[in-house]
Amino acid sequence: MTPWRHAARRFLADRVALAGLAAVALIALAAALAPALAPYAPNAMPDPVRLQHLPPGAGHLLGTDAYSRDILSRLLYGARVSLAVGIGAALASVIVGAAVGLAAGLGGPLLDGALMRGVDVLLALPRIFLLMIVLAVWNDVPLPVLIVLIAASGWFETSRLVRQHARALAGSDFVTAARALGGRTRHILGHLLPHLASTIIVTATLDIGNIILIEAGLSYLGLGVRPPTPSWGNMILEGRNALFTAPWEVLAPGLALVLTVIAFNLVGDALRDALNPRLA
Repeated sequence: MTPWRHAARRFLADRVALAGLAAVALIALAAALAPALAPYAPNAMPDPVRLQHLPPGAGHLLGTDAYSRDILSRLLYGARVSLAVGIGAALASVIVGAAVGLAAGLGGPLLDGALMRGVDVLLALPRIFLLMIVLAVWNDVPLPVLIVLIAASGWFETSRLVRQHARALAGSDFVTAARALGGRTRHILGHLLPHLASTIIVTATLDIGNIILIEAGLSYLGLGVRPPTPSWGNMILEGRNALFTAPWEVLAPGLALVLTVIAFNLVGDALRDALNPRLA
């Protein structure tokens, strides 16, 4: 049995991991089917006065907000935004971090030193405040640009982790044999990537939950996804004034945010254990 099949068996034997995976699958499916599942358009305001702050009921399963918009519809469409930012930024940051880490791990001492000292400087910068400054200066940032900005500020730790593993593997017998046979850098990378895949997969999975929280925090501060585009963060922002009179406006996106982050973290932790050969 291959190591990947061993890892799959360990992962599938973990009931907590399966629960997290099922939750992630349900959230992703609900986001993908939002146009079919949402009972109303996310920004529809059929009666801005009479339908304000309606409690959950037959017509609106999760109630309405201050603008008479259906919360369930906005929650489903907000899931698309949160998952798009989380998955897109996590993949981009992991790709950049892995590329820099491999370049530092396989390059010479000068390249390694230059890249890692640059990463040390970037790690010293507070990520959230850096994003806040950029987003405050750049008013009304499009969603693709927001994904790029979050990814550009989050690849530093990945690069150090990949660089550490790459340097450890660079002295392995199979790498030495590949170099002795005249293998170029791209051939050596082809041998290294399968060994680094587990590290990259776990890092990306754990990053998704963190990035979803960062996007929600920025949107809550009015710096991320701007209304009327629904986002879990700006839904909490819009419902904060009615926290005691209409708590469902904050409770629905808040619970969705917490459950999504917990689900991704459960999957990431289980993948880390399953892909760790020392825990086999």
